[in-house]
Amino acid sequence: MSEAADRDVQFRTISGEQREILMIQVAKRYYDLGMTMGDLAKELGLTRWQASRLLTEARETGIVRIEIVPRTSRLPALESRLQQRFGLKEALVVPSNGETDETLLLNAVARAAAQLIAGLGRVPLIGVSWGRTMSAVAAHLPPFWNEGVEVVLLNGAMNIRSPSVRTNNTAELFARSANGTATLLPVPAILGHAATRAALEQDPTIASVLDLGRRAPVICFGMGTISPDSVLVQSGYVTEAETAALRRKGAVGDILSRYIDAEGRIVDPEVDARTIALDLKLCRERELSIGVGAGRSKHAVARACLRAGYLNCLVTDEDTALFLLEEREDG
Repeated sequence: MSEAADRDVQFRTISGEQREILMIQVAKRYYDLGMTMGDLAKELGLTRWQASRLLTEARETGIVRIEIVPRTSRLPALESRLQQRFGLKEALVVPSNGETDETLLLNAVARAAAQLIAGLGRVPLIGVSWGRTMSAVAAHLPPFWNEGVEVVLLNGAMNIRSPSVRTNNTAELFARSANGTATLLPVPAILGHAATRAALEQDPTIASVLDLGRRAPVICFGMGTISPDSVLVQSGYVTEAETAALRRKGAVGDILSRYIDAEGRIVDPEVDARTIALDLKLCRERELSIGVGAGRSKHAVARACLRAGYLNCLVTDEDTALFLLEEREDG
């Protein structure tokens, strides 16, 4: 019998108490002493497979407990629950700490989103939406976070009316902080006639921008509310009366200027036919589709995005995360 086979027989016949002692010995050498699996296995007279199996058992039985302590203010346990519940690639949750001021919550969530984006490494092309949320994210991006990146705007951003705070220059802000380039979509988000949209999308310049947006492997967008103070209302694209009508049809908010219901479906095909933006179905095909939202007003639209699968990465606050994890499925 070979030496490895002999050790395997001994390993399978040891008592539970002896096995636990070995688990502790393996864990101490691996985590506290920084030994490699090969070295600690040799020292303890085990095979690498046996050492690895003992380490796995130590974690499974609670002898080893791994605690994730991020340097930034995050809640890893909630993040893991969101990822498991909704099949997300990533989730970032910042503590609410009892805060109800949505401006303060947005600032914290935007900072977390900026850290995530800056940590992606070399991504040559990123698509972004515009609005208050994305402007806040742009403000927190560090200098040269992805030098030379190309940032493409995913929805029309030529305002009819200028709000008090400019929110339609997100792509420029993203690109400027990275010493990159911005490709803009210099058309209104929502037009007066579907025929006008169709004509504009046939223009070679506009078509090339839309095509670039479709090819972006990473996209990031804010989630808009269905309210009189939304950026689409404040920028003159829809009236308060139209907003009320959309709400009656079941709208819970918008993403990329497209109004959706609680299941993520387009609520008004006529309005959508006048909207110039990335098709929401394409959000599901991105390598990373990052949705950013903070505060109670974003609860319903965030849930709709998750239900429809428009995002595979969520950046939000603690209270919103808990809302999304509730068992209730009513509106």
